[in-house]
Parts: sequence; C-alpha cells; structure tokens
Amino acid sequence: MPQFFSNKRLILLMVSIIVLVILVGLTLNEREEVTWPEQFINDTVGVVQSAFQRPANFLSGIYDDVVNVVNLYDENERLKAQMNDYAFLSSEVEGLREENASLQEAQEMEESLSDYSSLTALVIERQPDRWTETIGINRGSQHGVENDMAVITSGGLVGRIQNTGMFTSQVQLLSDGERMNRISAKVAIEDDDPVYGFIEGWDEEEDAFILSKIEVETEIEEGQEVSTSGLGGLGFPADVPIGEVIGVETDEYGLTVNAFVEPAADYHNIQHVMVLDRNSSALEDFEEEETDDPEEPVELDPEGSTN
Repeated sequence: MPQFFSNKRLILLMVSIIVLVILVGLTLNEREEVTWPEQFINDTVGVVQSAFQRPANFLSGIYDDVVNVVNLYDENERLKAQMNDYAFLSSEVEGLREENASLQEAQEMEESLSDYSSLTALVIERQPDRWTETIGINRGSQHGVENDMAVITSGGLVGRIQNTGMFTSQVQLLSDGERMNRISAKVAIEDDDPVYGFIEGWDEEEDAFILSKIEVETEIEEGQEVSTSGLGGLGFPADVPIGEVIGVETDEYGLTVNAFVEPAADYHNIQHVMVLDRNSSALEDFEEEETDDPEEPVELDPEGSTN
C-alpha cells in the first residue's frame, strides 16, 4: 500500500510536468489569440502592477526631488562659501594694494626729504570721536621723536607731535579746531614775494583750514598754493605743502584777511606718516662750516677807524 501511494505521487508529478510542457509549447507558438488562462494571468498581473506602480513612481519622484533639493542646497552653500572667500581675498588684495601704494609714497617722500632727518611711522590708533583731532603712531622717544616735530604724508603736512612715550607718540592734526594749534605758513604769489600768515583753526562749513593774519592789501586768489614758511618757532621745515586757497574773506574788524585752505593731504585715510626732525642735515652742515671758518680779526688804527 505505501508503495502504491509513492508511485501515485510520482505519476502526478510526471503528469504535471507534461501539462506544463504542453502549456509552454502552446505559449511559445505564434498565435493570434491567447488562451483564457494566459489572458486571466496577464490581466491580473497588469492590474496588480498598475496598482503598485503609480505609488511607487510617485514615491520615487518625491525621493528624487528631495535628493535634488539637498544637492542644490549643498551646491548653494558651497558657492556661498566660495563667494565669501572671494570677497575676503578681494578685500585683502585691495588692502595690500593700498598699503603697498602708501609705502611707495612714503619711500618717495623720504627720498624727497633727503635734507632732513626723517622717520617713517605707522598709524596705530585713531579714535572715532577724535577722528579729525589726533592719531597715534608707533614711534616714540626711543626712536628720536620729540614734541612739536612736523608730521607729514605724501600729500603734505598733517600735524605735529603733541606728546611722546617710549615707543609711541600722539600726533595733533592740523584739522584739530583748537586755536592754539597754530602753524606759520606762506602763500605762493606768482612773480611776487610770498604772503605770510598762520594756520589756526578749522572751518566746519568750508571744510578747510583758516589762514589768518593776512594784510588786507594782499591779493590772495583761489588756487594759490599754501606751504610751511619755516618760521614761527616750531622749527618746521619750509615748503612742506599744506593745501590750496579755495576762498578769501575779510575778518569781522576789516583789518586782516582770512583765507580758506583745502588740505593737500587726505586726512580721512592716514596709514603711514613721516616725522621730520626740526634740524635739517643741510643746516647742520652749514653750522659746521660756520664753526670751521674763524672770523678775521678787526684791526683798529690809532684814530679808531677800522681797516
């Protein structure tokens, strides 16, 4: 009996294989119509695929969109970082260019002042509330800086040493409106002697220096150059540019004339300055020559006259 059932299973397996082979053969043959089992299976599979394919495509599209958004965000952040780096580098390059130009101007200025003992200094301090009054520089008494020495830029005179420390100094700018901040100056007159006066104060309305103590009869015109006179007791060197006359008016008493002088130096952008010694090397050489030349004795004749 068990052998019969075993043979029965084998027979069923063989029959199934034969039926499957027949179905495969029928399917592979070229036919104009498919059988109803094939049609049923195809339709069933198609419906199931359609039911699952649409949500799958929708989810796949959402996933692709999310991936694209993330990629775009990352790309945008990367581009922003590159733009920030570019802006920083551009600013740094521009700063280096300005510093290089300032150093070149300082070198040219130092060469043009070969007759004077000069010292290059860097501006290290400038307070916003005293922007037009004082600046701090990185040179002090240890470097030979003394009070009242002239301070200039490539444009011209900007101020004087107000006080010194061991390694730093404070510079009082000419644009400081303090009345005691007086500098002896001269106006160049074509085909005539220069006119002398004092830079004493700053006119806020004209945005210019006030050159005072000028005689009424003097013909001062706009466009005339103003420079240091080398007089006045501070020992400033002569012919250092101060500015240009942009206006003239008679004082309130009608006794003298005041001229408004536009600064030659850029007071809003001071990075490097030169500190000038009040005693020029040329003057020292002249004094040495005077010392080396003894005066000839003056002889008196018996009657008291000189020979």
